[in-house]
Amino acid sequence: MSDTRRTRVRALAKINLDLRVLGKRPDGFHELRTIFQTISLHDALEIAYTPGRKTTIDLSDHLNIPDNLVIKAARLAMDAMRATGAVDMRLTKRIPMGAGLGGGSSDAAAVLLALPALAGRPLDLRKLSEIGQQLGSDVPFFLLGGTAAGIGRGTELFPLPDMPPKQGVLVAPGLHVNTAQAYRDLSPHLTTELQQNKIFSFQSHTFGWGSEEPFENDFETVVFEQHRGLALWKKRLKRAGASVALMTGSGSALFGLFDSAAAAARAMELLGNEGNTHRISLVSRSRYRATWWRALDGLIQPKTWPPRTRDAR
Repeated sequence: MSDTRRTRVRALAKINLDLRVLGKRPDGFHELRTIFQTISLHDALEIAYTPGRKTTIDLSDHLNIPDNLVIKAARLAMDAMRATGAVDMRLTKRIPMGAGLGGGSSDAAAVLLALPALAGRPLDLRKLSEIGQQLGSDVPFFLLGGTAAGIGRGTELFPLPDMPPKQGVLVAPGLHVNTAQAYRDLSPHLTTELQQNKIFSFQSHTFGWGSEEPFENDFETVVFEQHRGLALWKKRLKRAGASVALMTGSGSALFGLFDSAAAAARAMELLGNEGNTHRISLVSRSRYRATWWRALDGLIQPKTWPPRTRDAR
């Protein structure tokens, strides 16, 4: 009888509802203020664990992504658990790559959440977050889900009340934005006075969460200068009726949020098949966790976070 445990999970994408860049830190990263939000667009990850005396990690990936974070995440998780055995994974990509949607980070976080549950060797959220930060600045957010404020590199997370369950349209034009260059182009504009204004504005935005204060993304200023077509997509989303239209991350994906499902459906018709367009919905923290509990049903203790197997050692 095989001791293999397996599951199939969804690795959800994210958007940045708000993103302010303050300045460069001593460690070389930029100080950020952002609001993360999980959305329904997702990759699919099948993962199986079989105990054994030596560790092997295998990934079937139809895109053959070099240096895939999924493999790195599995290796770090196995080391942290002090576990050995065979880890076999199959990744189906649906989240456009290099678009500011956090697909690779979400895939890595999915491994960090699923593998300890399958191996019966739980890692607490603090340890998972430490591992996540080694993999990328967005990874820790996907250990939380829902709506959250991120500061520092974006790894210091503070849960916010969930946004209303809005419907949206996501456009991924397929343009590659050089993130490092976007930071370099933005740096001359990051004056001390402007930094203070951004901090106060972001604070008032989060304190009055749910108010009508507009969302902003600092990268739009410099990225739209290099890629004029992205600015046109934002205008098209607004003309289609979006109450909020914004680029996510450093681009190149943009999203529009609508007041009803019918309005989002009409927007999809207006936008047609140009670009890579997707209907999306905002995913709350409770809904995010519920997808994991369903995926691991029968293996885990009821409604524990991070997921924890019944026979955890």
